[in-house]
Amino acid sequence: MTSPPTILVVDDDATIRLALTAQLADEGYRTIAAESIAAATAALRDAAIDLVLLDIRLKDGDGLTLLEQLRATRPALPVIIATAFGDSARAIRAMRLGAFEYVTKPFDLEALLATVSRAVATPVTAAAPIEEPSSPLVGSSPRMLDVWKLIGRAAASEVPVLITGETGVGKELVARAIHDHGPRRDRPFIAVNLAAIPAPLIESELFGHEKGAFTGAATRRDGRFTLADGGTLFLDEIADLDAALQTKLLRVLEDGGFERVGGSAHLTSTARIISATSRPVEPGAAGATLRTDLFYRLGVLRLDVPPLRARRQDVPALVQAFLRDAPPPRRAISEAALERLIAHDWPGNVRELRHVLAQAAALTTAEVIDVGDLALRERPAPARPADLDLKAALDRVERSMIEQALAVAKGNRSEAARLLGIRRALLYDRLKHFGIERVSDEDG
Repeated sequence: MTSPPTILVVDDDATIRLALTAQLADEGYRTIAAESIAAATAALRDAAIDLVLLDIRLKDGDGLTLLEQLRATRPALPVIIATAFGDSARAIRAMRLGAFEYVTKPFDLEALLATVSRAVATPVTAAAPIEEPSSPLVGSSPRMLDVWKLIGRAAASEVPVLITGETGVGKELVARAIHDHGPRRDRPFIAVNLAAIPAPLIESELFGHEKGAFTGAATRRDGRFTLADGGTLFLDEIADLDAALQTKLLRVLEDGGFERVGGSAHLTSTARIISATSRPVEPGAAGATLRTDLFYRLGVLRLDVPPLRARRQDVPALVQAFLRDAPPPRRAISEAALERLIAHDWPGNVRELRHVLAQAAALTTAEVIDVGDLALRERPAPARPADLDLKAALDRVERSMIEQALAVAKGNRSEAARLLGIRRALLYDRLKHFGIERVSDEDG
């Protein structure tokens, strides 16, 4: 008979530790509890452990230090990282180091048990150790925690990544974070916004050109693929690329080969491609312009960055970060102003928030930014078409039926009420409401 998996629960909170071990035991697992890194290290030495459920903040050290040690000594041992703090850099580092999952407290117990079940059945592969940089990305909401985890997984891989999201959500910051947390961090990160380059010049920008290839090409010039060789090439607004260049890009993705404009020499690039778009790109989606085969080559990994209105709980942390960096620095904002920022719809997303705060910090002379200092751009409420006004439509139907009933009853209100199946008093009330003059005084 196969023995049940053994799970090591490492948490310095006795209540959480006991609750988790009891629940896991009820699910049929063997459990060992440890309150510190030292105790966990001893348990890992003395027992056959199949899964570690590891808290990050322990009294004798950082749980990620233990995770890094485990990745070096037991790379196939799955580790689920647990924390009460949704910290972006730690989440990215945990996933980069090969954590099976990164979960936040308080736990969704059903989801945690499902994750444990998957983890004990799926050995993991460790990523190479790497010194983790700080990240300019800010946010601890559940939606952003998903982004941090995907950044970590993408950084541990070499495959193309497609980042989607509205304008202003920070897609280039996400791309840079993937690069900075990966093995190419010491190589170039080259960004190009395809929507900002005139269409006739895009091919030259990407692949370079030979001298005399076109009017104004006075010298040979290397393109972005050459400049990014060995590093990362970030193609922003990829959906703006025309069909002919999509075909050439597909070739580069397939074998790394290309030629400069006006040249015949076969060149290659090992740049990793990260692309982004704010437009629809799914095959079959309305307005999608990417070739289907290119979409699948670019989006081996997909990462969607949520709009700011979908993660309003991150606004206070973003405000603090932006005000800290804004010239001149303003470290205080009134509670009313902060509540106003949280409630705002942010059509321009994080970029708009940064602009609003920078403007307020520059223009106000007070130490505390207040509501009156915020120049918020309000989107007008969309006009409601008449055919979507339910009350008006119902009124039109009701008036029409009353008029028809009165016509059939030759103006007799009592008979009209009987035909309509309503009380006579209600009919009188509706006649008054609609301004229908009495056509007969006979009540029958």
